[in-house]
Amino acid sequence: MVASLPESVDATLRLLSDGHYIADRSLATALHLALALGRPLFLEGEAGVGKTEIAKVLADTLGRKLIRLQCYEGLDISSAVYEWNYARQMVEIRLAEAAGGADREALAKDIFDDRFLIKRPILQALEADEAGAPVLLIDELDRTDEPFEAFLLEVLSDYQVTIPELGPQKAAVPPIVIITSNRTREIHDALKRRCFYYWVDYPSATREREILRIKAPNAPEELSRQVVAFVHELRKLDLFKLPGVAETIDWTHALVQLDHLSLDPEAIDNTLGVLLKYQDDIAKIQGSEATRILNQIKVELAGVAAVV
Repeated sequence: MVASLPESVDATLRLLSDGHYIADRSLATALHLALALGRPLFLEGEAGVGKTEIAKVLADTLGRKLIRLQCYEGLDISSAVYEWNYARQMVEIRLAEAAGGADREALAKDIFDDRFLIKRPILQALEADEAGAPVLLIDELDRTDEPFEAFLLEVLSDYQVTIPELGPQKAAVPPIVIITSNRTREIHDALKRRCFYYWVDYPSATREREILRIKAPNAPEELSRQVVAFVHELRKLDLFKLPGVAETIDWTHALVQLDHLSLDPEAIDNTLGVLLKYQDDIAKIQGSEATRILNQIKVELAGVAAVV
């Protein structure tokens, strides 16, 4: 079922909530404006804070096709936009030659048409779809090279790409464009100017507990409170990679799988590899530091419970 675009910030919050995404009002405002005004939304933030999930939830709740372009170093037009099916073109040429009397000019025109065009994610996103404009997710743009950014300027400004042999290919209805970046490098201002910008930060403890209630509903309440408090303490430390929301969810699932009702030093030491992804960070936290943090959060949570 295709849903209409949300008509207000509150409706956008409900839309995200329907997709089990807990967002704060500022994010819903940025998303609503991007949808209402037909502008790309550029989401920047640390890895694991839920940037990519927004595009997935949008596609699911709106009933639209999700077209994902996963970026990487060396990504070029032939992988992201289009390329010609050279093998089929050669077969067509050989068949025309075998038939004899082939008109070279007509043949050259014939082999450069839609039949021989391999459409990659960006060109696919510009095509009409009976389900409505698709959601185009350009994921981790910071992993690409600057020349690819320059190419995207036409796409983001006019929702079109120019194929030399065919001319401009413009979307009848612009796709919903979500761009994410983990900020491993700065994205050029020219691209950012074409988008609405939002920094996706780590959630507050209250919102992260709400996320766990949805994503890990089998987790005991006490365990969820301790997990969130522990993770928030880790985010204050100088670690190589701070744990994101995705790691919080994975860690909670792991602890539930091991039948833990609450945190203890042994459980933390045995499962830190689910939460932290670098050995230096694990070595820094395991043992006495994990015990110190656990004792600290237990005191703080007990104080909050006493006040309540």
